[in-house]
This record gives sequence, structure tokens and C-alpha cells, in this order.
Amino acid sequence: MKFARLVMGVVLASGILLGATAMAAETPAGIASGERSSAATTIGLGAAAAFAVSVSILGAGYAVGRIGSAAVGALAEKPELLPRTILFVALAEGLAVLGFAIAMILLQKI
Repeated sequence: MKFARLVMGVVLASGILLGATAMAAETPAGIASGERSSAATTIGLGAAAAFAVSVSILGAGYAVGRIGSAAVGALAEKPELLPRTILFVALAEGLAVLGFAIAMILLQKI
């Protein structure tokens, strides 16, 4: 199980590094700003946008699951904690919104 997590971490880290490298590549001098970008850059930006959305949604789902179950347990004992628990769940949901916003910024570069 530890080896599988290690392999997954290496794959995710290499994907992030490759996406960052593709985004940081300089534009050739012959390409004007209005022309289309290369296919490799388009694929890299699309993959980076998909990665940003998918990881942020998975993280938000995990966070909401953990925080939501703890919030329900806390509300069973102290109902006056409702505003605080809603705030924590909303902060966890903000992860998905931020991932979507980053993906939209990346897609604007295509």
C-alpha cells in the first residue's frame, strides 16, 4: 500500500512539473499574439486545467466528507454550533471553486 502511494505521488508530481514546464515555455519570436499556439502547448494547458479541476474536486469532496461527518456529530451534542460548522463546510467547498477558477484562467491562455 505504501509503494502504491509513493508511485501515485511521483506520477502526480511529475505531471505537475511537466505542466508547469509547458506553461513556462517561451513563445517563439515568429508567432504573433493573435495566432494559434502550438499543439503541444494546447494539450499541456488542457491537461493542466483538467488536473486542476479534478484534484481540487477530489480534495473538496474528501474535506467535505470528513468535516461534514464531524459537524453532524458536533451538532448532535451542541446545536448552537451550526453557524460554525456551516462555515467550515463552505471553506472546504471553496477548494472546488478555486480549482475551477484556475482551470478557466489556464483555458484563457489557449
